Amino acid sequence: MKKMKRSARLVEMTQYLLSRPHTLISLTAFADRYQAAKSSISEDLAIIKEVFEDEGLGELHTLAGAAGGVKYIPKMKRSVSLDIMTEVCRQLEQPERVLPGGYLYMTDMLGQPRLLQDVGRIFATAFADRDIDVVMTVETKGIPLAFATANCLNLPVVIVRRDNKVTEGSAVSINYVSGSTKRIQTMSLARRALKEGSRVLIIDDFMKAGGTVQGMRDLLNEFNATVAGVGVFVESGEIGTEERLFNDYVSLAKLTAVDMKTKQMIIVPGNYFES
Repeated sequence: MKKMKRSARLVEMTQYLLSRPHTLISLTAFADRYQAAKSSISEDLAIIKEVFEDEGLGELHTLAGAAGGVKYIPKMKRSVSLDIMTEVCRQLEQPERVLPGGYLYMTDMLGQPRLLQDVGRIFATAFADRDIDVVMTVETKGIPLAFATANCLNLPVVIVRRDNKVTEGSAVSINYVSGSTKRIQTMSLARRALKEGSRVLIIDDFMKAGGTVQGMRDLLNEFNATVAGVGVFVESGEIGTEERLFNDYVSLAKLTAVDMKTKQMIIVPGNYFES
């Protein structure tokens, strides 16, 4: 890359860091890239670090030593996250979104790039202190949420299928009981998709009693994997604590009440904003 003026270098460095979250970049790599002295690069990084933290864009971690460098950690201020999810709750309360069984129609919202980017950053902030190897979800609506979260964490995504596909090779399949319908269902995961002993972040779009997530937790046992966290976009508050199959999870929104006759719902920010 040709030598740049400092103003241009700051812009390019910022974009470079934003597009490579959770990636350690050495000062030497930056110095070579911009044909600049390491002292100049260090000064630039100090400016970027200050702006990131002041504007709530995340943190810039510096690691000293020969193998050191800088690493960008995407984060979002709790106040900003709350504003975003409050607006999401308002949109989800639209009467036409009520589906039989007390479910919500969310497919259109889960196709909005800006919203997915925001939700991914919120989940990445919520689980920033966890040791995670991979993000997992079950097909289909959880897939965009999982990819948005994984993008901020710079992690691969593993997708659990409802049935085994020939193109996946040999797979592990289990039966589980849906927490809401009490029906026995099946999910499977290709043996090559997940390494033994991985630490997994589970992301799901909607949770009632938690049967699907519990199924994924049971499936992970077959791989000797560990659940590092569970993130849920919307949870049903109509399910009591005693009915919930597990209680260690982070939700961004909660459906607290639904009237099927009037199509009226009450949706509030989830338990992430209670702590």
